[in-house]
Amino acid sequence: MERIKKGDQVIVIAGKDKSKKGEIIRVDKNKGLIVKGINIVKKSVKKSKEKPSGGFIEIEAPIHVSNAMLFCAKCGKGIRAALQIQQNGDKKRLCKKCGHKFE
Repeated sequence: MERIKKGDQVIVIAGKDKSKKGEIIRVDKNKGLIVKGINIVKKSVKKSKEKPSGGFIEIEAPIHVSNAMLFCAKCGKGIRAALQIQQNGDKKRLCKKCGHKFE
């Protein structure tokens, strides 16, 4: 079970967007995390039917997993997640500081 998943709130702990919060859009083991509103870069686009004038667009670039921490709304901080194994064998993620369960 992964400790960071798509849809989780994370806080960036290193880089140009340090201390910003965002939601994970995509997790890629090779490239890293793509977080909404974090690490925005400009990309040039050729003319096409969708974009007849061409130009530049702004997209989110991936950040490394080690530069983001899971954000606990109850604590209000970046936290490390603990795994708790239920009696039926399911695994649940918990905040190590306050015990808040993540869905």
